[in-house]
Amino acid sequence: MNYRRLGSAGIRLSEIGLGSWLTFGSGVDDTVARACIRRAFELGVNFFDTADVYARGASETTCGRELKEFRRSELVIATKCYFPMSDAPNDRGLSRKHVVESVHASLTRLQTEYIDLYQCHRFDPDVEMFELVRAMDDLIRQGKILYWGVSEWPAEAIRQACAVAARLGACPPCSNQPEYSIAARRVETNGVRQACQEAGLGLVVWSPLKQGLLTGKYAAGKPRDSRASHDKMNAFLKELDARIVERTEQLRPLAQRHGMTLAQFAIAWLLRRPALTSVIIGASRVAQVEENVAAAGFSITAEDEARVDQLFPADQFA
Repeated sequence: MNYRRLGSAGIRLSEIGLGSWLTFGSGVDDTVARACIRRAFELGVNFFDTADVYARGASETTCGRELKEFRRSELVIATKCYFPMSDAPNDRGLSRKHVVESVHASLTRLQTEYIDLYQCHRFDPDVEMFELVRAMDDLIRQGKILYWGVSEWPAEAIRQACAVAARLGACPPCSNQPEYSIAARRVETNGVRQACQEAGLGLVVWSPLKQGLLTGKYAAGKPRDSRASHDKMNAFLKELDARIVERTEQLRPLAQRHGMTLAQFAIAWLLRRPALTSVIIGASRVAQVEENVAAAGFSITAEDEARVDQLFPADQFA
């Protein structure tokens, strides 16, 4: 496993991180979650990503229970806040009240004294940037979080947050978590990746396999054991995108030439992107952890990248 700095921050994350969206606490049972987390750690993964809204806190609870078995100093634990956690009017968004209360709730569920990376799950136009930046800086000074980042923020908001932090002498965001894959390249065309590069934010990207569409397993339809066929994990994969499935098959010869699976090829492609720190995988089986983590040991060529650009143009696969 290789480790990369999180943008301009000093902390280092494994090139492959293990996420828990749609899996831990909901899509798979606790035995499977435990096995996946432990195998990931054995293979060198130190970055574990979750969010309060995943399974309404159950994902954080699962991660906290399993991760406490390891030395805390060897882990980079990340979580997020923004989405509603109840019907209460202030139990949502990025107000100082919700951010502070969410941190305390996440710390309890994660069974830890601090969160390494605390992320704003979406941009909140109803909260002044001053309020949010100061709240994050206060939490850092209190030792409850070490770094903060954003997820799916527009480029303008990222630049504004960094400018406000500089004006206040506060800690700026150091990461951005967007969707990014061969088949989802909007960060290349909407200015987000450029904004992150300019400001020194590292990308920790989600859905690198486009909900499994880039693995090649849907070439003949929906396998019974696939995410698309699982009622608890297919909320964002009700219909297969035939365009992605067909073009993915055309990548198979490239992957095979390097001795890779299609999933490994897709992850290896991401690891060559500018500003990329870590690729967050999801897993419902230990074998998936092993396969995806192995992608960190592969590399692809400029010719491979050119073929990807032909099949999946950035302006057509947002």
